[in-house]
Amino acid sequence: MLNYILLPLAGRLGGGPLLFIDWNPSIEVFKIGSFSVRWYALCWILGLLGAYLVMRKLYRMEGIDPAPNAKGKLESTGKFDPLIFYCFFGVVLGARLGHCLFYEPDYYLSSGKHIIEMFLPIKFAPDSWSCTMTGYSGLASHGGTIGLFLALLLYIRHTKLRAWVVLDLMGLVASLTSFFIRMGNLMNSEIIGTQTDMPWGFIFHTRESMVNGQLVARHPAQLYEAIAYLAIFLIGWHIYKKQSKSLSTKEGNEGESLVGTGFYFGFCLTTIFLFRFFIEFLKEVQGGADDGSTALDMGQMLSIPFVLAGLYCMIRRPGFKPTNS
Repeated sequence: MLNYILLPLAGRLGGGPLLFIDWNPSIEVFKIGSFSVRWYALCWILGLLGAYLVMRKLYRMEGIDPAPNAKGKLESTGKFDPLIFYCFFGVVLGARLGHCLFYEPDYYLSSGKHIIEMFLPIKFAPDSWSCTMTGYSGLASHGGTIGLFLALLLYIRHTKLRAWVVLDLMGLVASLTSFFIRMGNLMNSEIIGTQTDMPWGFIFHTRESMVNGQLVARHPAQLYEAIAYLAIFLIGWHIYKKQSKSLSTKEGNEGESLVGTGFYFGFCLTTIFLFRFFIEFLKEVQGGADDGSTALDMGQMLSIPFVLAGLYCMIRRPGFKPTNS
């Protein structure tokens, strides 16, 4: 799957060869007859499963579900189980609509057939209603974030949990799912970066990676993002565990929990979308909405309000409720 190749590139480094990574994996993990499992789908499943397991652990640690009953024994409150349903549909619908409306509105809003394509994994023939199954060919992280936020509001309304507690816990796990999704993009050889002479440049075997009919080395922007999102998850988890340990040794107001203040939610938004803003400089333009006529691309412009909202939550901590001595 991963081969290292020497590519002699004249005129660079004195005409000597450069070492790049030849990246051309199969998009399928395995195939049995007509049934196949693709890496992208598997990465999505792993991302959702990882978030599910970590979130369940956080619910237990925070005493949300299970919670002590009147006799002091732990029993299920039924508040965790609906969460995966709300998150799954919120993320998928939001990501799909985000791609269609943010990046390709001219196409998807141009006809009734194209509007249907926004919601169903199909593509109609130009002059008829015949269609083929294509899968969802475009998902946008900004739309997924908006969809997740709206879904969480519905979940909070349904369960009557404190909004900032749920948002903070989700802020702790969201970057883990983002890591797996970007690894799925890497396995699909999509969201490629700009050309590079760096020795870790990837040779993606796609039409988008070609320049003048030749494959060129490019920044593995998906991998950069995946590494960053995994680091964000680990840093957030470290802060949470360190503070939990600190709280267990303190009394009174000295050790207020950050969960429920908005800090972790803000940390997630700020770090993910700040990195997303800067990594866009190393990405090829995506979607029809970006034509190079503006200093910032669509991904960067969409990232700015998320970063500002995240900084507000981290600094002001809108969910903080001081405990009286």
